[in-house]
Amino acid sequence: MRLNNKVALITGAGSGIGRETAVLFAQEGAAVMVVDVNEAAGNETVALVKANGGQAAFYKADVSKAADCEGMVAAAEQTFGKLNVMFNNAGISHKDDDDAINTTEDVWDLTFNINVKGVFLGCKYGIPAMRRAGGGSIINTASFVALLGAATPQLAYTASKGAVLSMSRELAVIHAREGIRVNAMCPGPLFTELLMKYLNTEEKKQRRLVHIPMGRFGQAKEIAYGALYLASDESSFVTGTEFMVDGGITAAYVTPV
Repeated sequence: MRLNNKVALITGAGSGIGRETAVLFAQEGAAVMVVDVNEAAGNETVALVKANGGQAAFYKADVSKAADCEGMVAAAEQTFGKLNVMFNNAGISHKDDDDAINTTEDVWDLTFNINVKGVFLGCKYGIPAMRRAGGGSIINTASFVALLGAATPQLAYTASKGAVLSMSRELAVIHAREGIRVNAMCPGPLFTELLMKYLNTEEKKQRRLVHIPMGRFGQAKEIAYGALYLASDESSFVTGTEFMVDGGITAAYVTPV
């Protein structure tokens, strides 16, 4: 098992990438602290993990609140004894996110509070726990739009994911010699509720698909497998990366510097 004897904390684990990763990590031997603001969804993930013979517990947290983030890390240590892997995955894409003219300050602030401050707070409280455990792996969910920009206006989301990317790089450099690795997971367009609420017609879907060399949307489980690699000791020399799982979209459109 690739995560045998490891303890992983996953935020946003009530659905999508977070849920798929929780189930996969548990199958690979990890004890999983499932974190979500939606208690019912989080407990459903725990039930899925346990139904497959894995270990999991739920902690309700709003990642934009320091007390909740401190509490989720403490709960992981108290329940499972340590923390080896932290997947700061929780995030939002607001339906009213638009361009600079039309995006309201409230939408901007909410997006940054969850997508950026939530990652910062996860690291703020997770890193001391990893020091106590003798090292570990932090995975922060960014996005391909941190490198490309979105095809449809979603300025707050795109800017927030750029912030996650740069924050992850700096944290990787700061903590590399402590045995704490930090990588930014950058999913491409996925067949998830988060994206499909924008691409709500076949015409909109096809407009996005034409840019993806593989010609299809990714699945949440494919991102989970990327996270599994970054969480495992197989990636022991990998830190500070933009880990692209994007169907080739950035290869097609990003010009190397």
